[in-house]
Amino acid sequence: MASARQVLCLCALLCVPRVRCEPIRYSVAEEGESGSVVANVAEDAGLTPAQLSARRARIASPAGRQHFRLERATGRLVLAERLDREEMCGRSLTCTLAFELLLENPLQFFRVEVAVEDVNDHSPVFPEERVTFQILETSDPGSRFPVEAAQDLDVGSNSIQAYTIAPENEYFSVSPRIKGNSDIYVELVLEKPLDREEQPELLFSLIATDGGSPPRSGTTQIHIVVLDANDNAPIFTQEVYVVQVLENAPAGFVVLRVVATDPDVGLNGDISYGFSQAINASHLPFKIDTMSGEIRVTKPLDFESKNKHELRVRATDGGGLSALCKVLVEVLDVNDNAPEVAVSSFSNPLPENTEPGTVVAVFAVRDRDSGVNGEISCALEDQLSFSLWPAYKNYYELVIMSTLDREETAQYLVVITAADTGSPPLTTTQTFTVDISDVNDNAPVFNQTLYTLYVRENDIPGVLVGAVSAVDSDTGPNAKVTYSLRPVHPTERDPCSCISVNSENGHVFVLRPLDYEQVRQLEVLVSATDAGSPPLSTNVTVRVLVVDENDNAPLVLHPAQDSSPPSSELVPASAEVGDLVTKVVAVDADSGQNSWLSFHLLRATDPGLFAVGSQNGEVRLRRPVTERDAVKQKLEVLVRDNGRPPLSATAALSVLLLNGLSQEHLPQQELAVQDEDSSLTIYLIVSLVFVSLLFLTSFAAFVACKVCKRKDLKGGHMLYGTGNLQSSLAAGAAAGTLPHAYCYEINLTTGSGNSEFKFLKPILPSMPPQHSGTGRGVGETEDSPPVLNSTVDVALESPGTESVGQFNAFSFD
Repeated sequence: MASARQVLCLCALLCVPRVRCEPIRYSVAEEGESGSVVANVAEDAGLTPAQLSARRARIASPAGRQHFRLERATGRLVLAERLDREEMCGRSLTCTLAFELLLENPLQFFRVEVAVEDVNDHSPVFPEERVTFQILETSDPGSRFPVEAAQDLDVGSNSIQAYTIAPENEYFSVSPRIKGNSDIYVELVLEKPLDREEQPELLFSLIATDGGSPPRSGTTQIHIVVLDANDNAPIFTQEVYVVQVLENAPAGFVVLRVVATDPDVGLNGDISYGFSQAINASHLPFKIDTMSGEIRVTKPLDFESKNKHELRVRATDGGGLSALCKVLVEVLDVNDNAPEVAVSSFSNPLPENTEPGTVVAVFAVRDRDSGVNGEISCALEDQLSFSLWPAYKNYYELVIMSTLDREETAQYLVVITAADTGSPPLTTTQTFTVDISDVNDNAPVFNQTLYTLYVRENDIPGVLVGAVSAVDSDTGPNAKVTYSLRPVHPTERDPCSCISVNSENGHVFVLRPLDYEQVRQLEVLVSATDAGSPPLSTNVTVRVLVVDENDNAPLVLHPAQDSSPPSSELVPASAEVGDLVTKVVAVDADSGQNSWLSFHLLRATDPGLFAVGSQNGEVRLRRPVTERDAVKQKLEVLVRDNGRPPLSATAALSVLLLNGLSQEHLPQQELAVQDEDSSLTIYLIVSLVFVSLLFLTSFAAFVACKVCKRKDLKGGHMLYGTGNLQSSLAAGAAAGTLPHAYCYEINLTTGSGNSEFKFLKPILPSMPPQHSGTGRGVGETEDSPPVLNSTVDVALESPGTESVGQFNAFSFD
């Protein structure tokens, strides 16, 4: 029979290839062992075992209890547990277990119904082991005495088929009767009158036999006590009482009252009520009043556990006669069960790049109540990223509706509310905690757009000068940042070799000492790369500025210290206090306060005759020149920078004091010291003649020189050319530590044509030399004595290159 049903199901499946309207039906005998094969459901559903595994086939039972198990590898439906038909369906003639075969991708359902067939595994059982009847001896033959029928949990042919008496006797026979649709009553029929004096009591067995193979039987003892004169049994007003009661009826609530009457009087007419011994009264949620017949509620009723109670009430008179009636109590449902949510599948965690429309979870809802109390609706609470889609019957899908971003929201709490339509409605919430897993969608971000770091000049190799830091808003390996150097320009192959960055913590190191005079700053490109796949990176510019150290001593440019013979400054005897004698010009290759120079008179032939400007290096007269002063004065000036510790250099100067205005005596010869014993008259005469001639010659030469100079200026000729510079100046500049070309503005004093120049200020190498009509020395003010102003541009190249000097004279004041 099972094979025929399977063939019919297969034919129906072939007729409807995509949607099954009719369920797949099977049958199985109860008491089968767990693991017993019911059928090949994959074959009947038109599926292959591979499809079952690929589509995650599973059994979904509305009741929640799984009686069967699906073998995906073979497609067979097997028993998950031992089946007891009587436990599952009671005495129902049909016992069908229904469930759905659920498949995903796409979602598809097959309804399966398995009929559990009865086997003869229960024997008939009488409610009482011994039944006693008190029968009047006046009872007429044919009188019937009801006996509580035996109960057999099996159904159909396995139920009770016959009743017999053993040993057989001449007084009684057994006669089953059917009342109503299916109620079976057993009656003992009196075959001949009783004679109490001859036989006061009878004892025999009543046997009930079912139709199983082999048959089973049950026995009860019948005890007959013969009495006198009670010839009327009680009679109920109804054979069947039907009553309805709400399941929330309180204890003590009166369900109904049964009534039986007896025409006898006296003791034989007194009726008492009680439940039949066929019912275990201790388990009933009811009790009956023995005198009034009122049936009351004693325990809470539960519609979902049992919605109908069948009671047997016996009415017995004082003479021992009795009657039976049936009471059917129908329990009415109230909304006392909240909806239930059963999750079938749940995908967690979700990558943050999951596409909208992806199914996150599949769940089913049910309510144990019935009618409107069991109708359910589902809704999401305040959630825009997810939505609920109905799938099949009471199944729902939780679907992503928008793009996910772990950095914005790493976890979603999706609360689903299932509510029934009862009054008042009951709700149940199901919370899905959806974790969002990270993907590498964020590049590292530096905490600064530009890093400026500082390193001291000539610092030790490998010194730590600072650090760069970048963070990645991703997590795990996607957030692990490593640092590396990149070429600043695309045309470069390798980054700067003197800068290094730690790949783990971003510490920046300078690998070798730097010379501020050669390198003022370095720029490198640092890249922060995460460990994602593919990796993402971000670049930032790191500027390393070299901080100057006082590692260069001042260099004296004027007067030249290596000239031979040394030049001398000329000071006429008419010079006044404060007149400019000469100027010490010096430079320092350092910068900032390390290049601030101060000048000090270290020693002199006559320390009180000269004063040196501490800021500008100008040598001026402190007092008038007297005849007692030595003609040749030697000075030594200390040039010191402002570094820590300070570095210094010395400049040696030679000054000749002249007693006349003639410049014929400019040759570098020392005046002979006359003997104090020589004739004063001869000395005065010779001196007067000499001075007169010198004055005339000097005046004529001065006028001629003045005329020539103006012609040269008009013709565009230079007063001084490059050939007029002493070679020691260029050599001194070449020996210095200046890294770039510098320009210097020079002021020359009157009458110092054979002197060097005075340093004023350095200007940027990229700027062209600027010429002005007049020049003023460092520290020189508007009140300084008149000087011969000449602007001289001197280009001093880096060490190892040729030095070129250029002097341009513009005007005389």
